[in-house]
Amino acid sequence: MNNVTFLSPVQEQLQAIESRLHAQADDRHPDLRAAFEQILAAGGKRIRPTLGLLVGNMLGAPEEKLITLGAAVELLHTATLVHDDLIDGALLRRGMPTLNARWSPAATVLTGDFLFARAAKLAAETDYLPLMKLFSETLAVIVNGELTQMFSARGVISRENYSQRIYAKTASLFEMTSRSAAMVSPVDESVIESMRVFGYEVGIAFQIIDDILDFTGEQTAIGKPVGSDLLNGLVTLPAIFYAESHPTDEDIKSLADGGWANQERMARLVNSIRSTDSVKKAMAEATQHVERALRALERFEPSPELESLENLAKFIVDRKV
Repeated sequence: MNNVTFLSPVQEQLQAIESRLHAQADDRHPDLRAAFEQILAAGGKRIRPTLGLLVGNMLGAPEEKLITLGAAVELLHTATLVHDDLIDGALLRRGMPTLNARWSPAATVLTGDFLFARAAKLAAETDYLPLMKLFSETLAVIVNGELTQMFSARGVISRENYSQRIYAKTASLFEMTSRSAAMVSPVDESVIESMRVFGYEVGIAFQIIDDILDFTGEQTAIGKPVGSDLLNGLVTLPAIFYAESHPTDEDIKSLADGGWANQERMARLVNSIRSTDSVKKAMAEATQHVERALRALERFEPSPELESLENLAKFIVDRKV
């Protein structure tokens, strides 16, 4: 599916968000400004701001609040990526050098901190305290998820652990985005809840597909080595399905004892997982989440924004990168 189908109704507003993003470092240290521009140039599809714009436009939110919110969400997301890349030692993201590939760890951390601060300032500019509380709570969820992943997820084969991780890592921000766009709209609590569910389900599906692409994608397309999750000791849904159907596989059993540090063993395990229906099962689960997201939209009258939200949800499981 062509992703333009859901971007087209909000192109002008996305440009306004882009301008708002670039303005955040205008009066800052030249090196910080250069780093900031490098991060923004890496781009991405701006799916989270698009989600907020579509929800808010459909529900009649003030445009200025949506643009401010969109910029805040994207900056928060970008800040987490800067710190993630440093924590993981990643040298590439979306095929481009990460900030920590060029800068010292200290400078990278401080740049991430600056992004968090500007994201919080933008959230405050919505002048709506419940939204600011939600924003800070979501950041706490994300950080707690990173700590959990770092200290108690390596080599763990657990559905519960996986679900908690992908909620914290990805779904919580999607959920916050759609929920907050509804919160600044003239709608009741039941509509806000429907939008929260939509964001949550789309976010879970998005991360499951990311985890699938870690097994099926090409390195040049996904911007990181295939199987990098397992090499970092992170057992994602395709590997969980494989473990359930192949509990005696020595490579799977080795994960609990740090076997993920053995590159040859993990390369073999990646090939084993790819040769079974484990990826197909994970894809089916992602599709179920998208179907639940679409059900959350059934209460709304047809509109270009509603159609675009449906297309965004479907794009999640159709994407190749």
